[in-house]
Amino acid sequence: MNIRALVPIALLALALFPFGSARGENCVTATCHPDIAKFKQMHAPVKDGDCASCHVQRAKEHPVKGGKSFELVAKGAELCKSCHDGIGKKKVVHAPVQEGACLDCHKPHGASGRFLLDAGDDLMPLCKGCHDSKSLNAKYMHGPAAVGSCTECHDPHDSANKSLLKAPIRDLCLKCHADFAELLKTAAVVHPPVKNDACTACHNAHGSSVVMFLNDKMPDLCVGCHKGVGKKVALKVPHKPLVEAAGCSSCHSSHFSKAKGLLALDEQNTCLSCHGTDTLGKPPLHNIKKELEGKKYLHGPIQKGQCKACHDPHGSDHFRLLAGAYPEAVYAPYKPDSYQVCLKCHEKHLLTFPDTTIYTKFRNGNRNLHYLHVSNLRKGRTCRVCHAPHASNGPKLINVEGASFGDWKIPINFKITSTGGSCAPGCHRAFAYDRDKPQVYTK
Repeated sequence: MNIRALVPIALLALALFPFGSARGENCVTATCHPDIAKFKQMHAPVKDGDCASCHVQRAKEHPVKGGKSFELVAKGAELCKSCHDGIGKKKVVHAPVQEGACLDCHKPHGASGRFLLDAGDDLMPLCKGCHDSKSLNAKYMHGPAAVGSCTECHDPHDSANKSLLKAPIRDLCLKCHADFAELLKTAAVVHPPVKNDACTACHNAHGSSVVMFLNDKMPDLCVGCHKGVGKKVALKVPHKPLVEAAGCSSCHSSHFSKAKGLLALDEQNTCLSCHGTDTLGKPPLHNIKKELEGKKYLHGPIQKGQCKACHDPHGSDHFRLLAGAYPEAVYAPYKPDSYQVCLKCHEKHLLTFPDTTIYTKFRNGNRNLHYLHVSNLRKGRTCRVCHAPHASNGPKLINVEGASFGDWKIPINFKITSTGGSCAPGCHRAFAYDRDKPQVYTK
């Protein structure tokens, strides 16, 4: 094509693009920049046909083969700030904003999503382009992170709070967890981390390999603070719920409660929620709820609604999670420290002396009948041969139904008087005893 043929085209270009300006209706044509008109969401100047807001013509000819006749009116973020003033001035600034790299996230002319982002409601693919975090691909995900609603919690440009959060962590969490916030106001007992620390002390804000996106599995998470409980879990007999999936939350509320110790219910009912069935364990443990129902006499701690007076709820070196030593077998040679759990409350010299006038009322004259039954080195009888540990219809918690001896319930046939009593159990003939008028036993 000769020069004479180019003159009309040049004159047309000058008419369409007056030097130093650009009009949208001339830019977005079928032969020039047709794709710009196809964006679902358009940048406001593009939508208004105001290309000159961002572009300025520096050469008369356009287009120029192998070169550019237009350039931006300002470089980088300075161009964006000419309209979007006030971004990036807060305490914490997103790295691309700080570096003036607006186009790392936004498209300059238009995009498929809002805010000139090539993303729909799920922003996660865009954010993961830079934030390659293990918690963003976890088994259990926090709701906003799971659906890619990153900007529900984070400001994409700048913030007064660390991690670009839109508010302090506690306020931010309670903004969504409004029901939790209302209950928290009236809670009688609040877990100290809930009261004093950020929610992220226990939870990962994005996701975790642990249910409820906890920072660690239970009980490991809890024993990080509750060191004493951690030691109990490591003992010979840990409480089974502690080492199962639900962990500490089997008995405790993680956040707040009406009951002391953050228990889900009061102490006794918390225990009976498991120990009130016939199918707990293999072989099944005793149904304690049934043992208590309708009984005339209750063991002192149970009268007060307490179980931990005798049982440690976390772990123990003794069977049945007992809070002190007690013989596991029905018959056991007596040792001075073998009845710790009972003698914490009962007279500590109850089993010490063969004769006494003060340490027990179960005596014939001065003869200590507790000592007589328990001290036998070959076949000392443990407390539960005669006494029920939880409840009974007999005074002194004497087991009216009898103690289990294999398939046989050994009868006690105990009767009490003002100065003594008598019994005719299955293990010996009838004997009476009296503190004031000692009975004389003959062979």
